[in-house]
Amino acid sequence: MPTAPRFLRSLRCRLAGPTATALIGVAGFTFLALPPAAQAAEAPAFAAAMAEFDRALGGDEAAVEPAAERLARLSAAEPADPVLRAYAGAATALRARTTLLPWKKMRHAEDGLALLDKALAQLAAAHDAPLYRGVPASLEARFTAATTFLAMPSMFNRQARGLKLLDEVTASPLLEGAPLPFKGAVWMRAGQEALKAEDKAAARAWFGRITASRAPQAADAQARLKDL
Repeated sequence: MPTAPRFLRSLRCRLAGPTATALIGVAGFTFLALPPAAQAAEAPAFAAAMAEFDRALGGDEAAVEPAAERLARLSAAEPADPVLRAYAGAATALRARTTLLPWKKMRHAEDGLALLDKALAQLAAAHDAPLYRGVPASLEARFTAATTFLAMPSMFNRQARGLKLLDEVTASPLLEGAPLPFKGAVWMRAGQEALKAEDKAAARAWFGRITASRAPQAADAQARLKDL
């Protein structure tokens, strides 16, 4: 295991800046809605939680704790919802960047990963339905887990699983019917991972798909294409 100083640098780096653009493309796609039965009572609470979550992903450390607490409460109230649990896990993992204590960083990261594992384990065929503004819950939960895993330091050994989940999302026939902002977020993440793997041809293909579709991420994708 890395020494404490190296661990601090690694975990802070991977759960700070990169996470702001990596986690589920959340900053660009956070219009997840609650199931219809809970919408009237819980929509304001969910909107508040996601607003905090967006600020946390953007680098506002003061928003991390409120986001994690709000999402944890929503998930506890809807334990059968894998997407809420996945978001709660992602927010819990972000807590690792709010403390300098190595044991707390480790605990927050592991607690977040455990929630994500539980969310993935509870996915079933019924979650392929587009219950969240057109996004199948199975895709949303997998993409949330994939991007969180990929943002973790290598010591957690989640990169391979994160890539596998991302491949499952990009290859899923359900993605075609998802809203364009979500598809753009998925394609952007796939392009970023292709760049990490030094596969420029694949990166160009993903970024080109974004620009051709005029997804909300098109300007970012176009800028990345110019750099290739």
